[in-house]
Amino acid sequence: MDKFADIEAFTAVVEAGTFSAAGERLGIAKSVVSRRISQLEQRLDSRLLHRTTRRLSLTDAGKNFYQRAVQILADLDDAELSVTEETTDLRGSLKLAAPLSFGLTHLSKTIFDFLNEHPAIELNLDLNDRNINLIEEGFDMAVRIGILQDSTLVARRLGTMRQVTCASPSYLEQHGEPTHPADLQQHVGLQYSNISYKNQWGYKTPEGKMLFAQPQIRIRANNGEALAAAAVAGMGITKGPTFILGSLLKEGKLVTILDEYQHPSAGIYAVYPPGRLIPRRIKVFSDYLADRFGDHPYWDDGLSSLSKPA
Repeated sequence: MDKFADIEAFTAVVEAGTFSAAGERLGIAKSVVSRRISQLEQRLDSRLLHRTTRRLSLTDAGKNFYQRAVQILADLDDAELSVTEETTDLRGSLKLAAPLSFGLTHLSKTIFDFLNEHPAIELNLDLNDRNINLIEEGFDMAVRIGILQDSTLVARRLGTMRQVTCASPSYLEQHGEPTHPADLQQHVGLQYSNISYKNQWGYKTPEGKMLFAQPQIRIRANNGEALAAAAVAGMGITKGPTFILGSLLKEGKLVTILDEYQHPSAGIYAVYPPGRLIPRRIKVFSDYLADRFGDHPYWDDGLSSLSKPA
C-alpha cells in the first residue's frame, strides 16, 4: 500500500476535476485512480469526495485533507530536490495564478521563455482577476499587483507598476483637457471596478498633498484592457497601469494628462502560501521574473511622463 501514491491520486482528482483526467495526468488507468481514492478513504475512515454522475466535489473533510496533502507532496518534492541542489536542471509542477491582462500582455511571454530554458517544468496557469485563495486551491505561487491585502502570505517584490491618466485626442478636443484633479469632476471617467475610486483617482501634488477627485463614471469594468479600448474610442478618461496603456500612448492613440501630479505607483509581487518551504523551482522562477521586470520594466521604455517608484 503506497500512501503517497494515494495522496497523489487524490490531489490529481481535485485539480483535474475527474477520475479520467487525473488518470491521464498521472499516466495510469481511471480504475487505478478510483481504487487509490477508495483505499485512502478507507484508511482515513472518512469520505473525501462527493461523487455524482455529473461532477465531483470535496466534502468538508476533503477540503481540509487537500490542503494538507498539497503541502505533504510539496515537502516531499522539496526533500528530493534538496539532494540534487547542485544541478541546474529544474523539474516538477508549477501551479501559478496571475491577473488576466498582465498575464496575457507580459507574463505569458516570460513564462514561455522560462519553460524553454527548463523543459522539465510542468505549468498549470490560471489567468483571472478574482481573489484566489492560494492554500485552498493548491497554488504554488501567484503574481499580484497593487497593495497586498493578505498579510499572512509570503511576498517578494518583482517590480513596480506605474500609472498614468489619459484620454484619446478626440475626447480632449471635444471636452477640453483637465489641468487639475478637481477638474475631473466635470469629465467622463472609466472606472476599474475591482478597486475603490480613491485607489484609482488619487493624486499627489508637488507639495506632497493627496487629492481625490472622481469623474462622472460612465463605464465600469473589471478588465483594464476593456477600459483602455473604451478610452481609445473616446468614451472618457481612464487611469491605469502602463503595462496596459503604455503601447497605446506610444502609438498616439492615447495621450497623458495631469502629468504634473504624481500617480501613486504600486508593487508587482510574487506571493506564496505560508508555512512551508518554497521549492527551488519556484525561487528560480521568481528570480527570473524579477530580472525581467524590476523597477524599470521594459514596457515603460520611451514613456516620458511617469510617476516615480513608491
